[in-house]
Amino acid sequence: MKLTFKLNGKKRVIEAEPQKRLLDLLREDLHMTGTKEGCGEGECGACTVIIDGEAVHSCLTLVCQLEGREVITIEGLEENGEMCRIQRMFVEETAIQCGYCTTGMIMSTKALLMHNPHPTEQEIRNALAGNICRCSGYTQIIKAVKRSAEEA
Repeated sequence: MKLTFKLNGKKRVIEAEPQKRLLDLLREDLHMTGTKEGCGEGECGACTVIIDGEAVHSCLTLVCQLEGREVITIEGLEENGEMCRIQRMFVEETAIQCGYCTTGMIMSTKALLMHNPHPTEQEIRNALAGNICRCSGYTQIIKAVKRSAEEA
């Protein structure tokens, strides 16, 4: 199947099996390994990307769903070759433990702040509800999201 979509701001035309998962397309075909597979069932959030402004699990998204859409991955967040504000806040607030969930947390944060630049703590918690961190108590992650919003 031939597909045309935007990936990290650039138009892409690809040939892919329509039932292939977006996660596999990113990692295997496009060699974009920032998006992680944790569970393959949409439960952990490690594979979160943004499609048309919404955080989605790429392990549950099929390539045939991409036509004409806009996809943003963690690789698309850099600003002038540097980490984006959200990434910097995660580092500064030590919101990174093993790091496996981090890209999904950052992508969920990005999607939240795109729609709601000044979220409450409850709105932050709701936005991150689809992401599991097995290493932290989420305290530093919440702080990183709050600082990301404050410093926008």
